[in-house]
Amino acid sequence: MLSTQSNLNDLSIRIQNIRKLMIATGIEKGLDNCETLKYSEELDKLIIQLQLQSRLKLYS
Repeated sequence: MLSTQSNLNDLSIRIQNIRKLMIATGIEKGLDNCETLKYSEELDKLIIQLQLQSRLKLYS
């Protein structure tokens, strides 16, 4: 149980960090820049992972 919560916390922190990088890159280089898009895709994957793990936690 503790490791699941720790995992969720780690994912949340990673999401916050990638979101900050994506926003900063988007402001500096533009929203259609390949680096901004890379961060956006990574952010999407992390958010989906967080949602799935949160659901699993609810049903375990």
